Amino acid sequence: MKTKDKGRKWMWMFLVVGAGLQSYAVRELMTVFALFAVGFAALALVAAGGYMTYRGLEAGVAQVARQAGPVVAAVPRGLGFAEELGRGALNRPGSEAAR
Repeated sequence: MKTKDKGRKWMWMFLVVGAGLQSYAVRELMTVFALFAVGFAALALVAAGGYMTYRGLEAGVAQVARQAGPVVAAVPRGLGFAEELGRGALNRPGSEAAR
């Protein structure tokens, strides 16, 4: 009878330790999941904020272009011309453009 009780004692200790380890692993996994969710939410907020800022600036520029008339409409053409001048100044005469 004594050996049977001693075996049960070890069995219950093993089960308690096993359950404790399972609980620890589950807590660790839940913590990692929570941190991942917070990080993902932060990245989503940054992306959404950038997108909303871009769309707001785009709408603002369109509104200014509608109200200002031909002067503001000439700015993009002037920027394109400046870009062409800059691109041409770096190339030798007769050379092909980089692809």
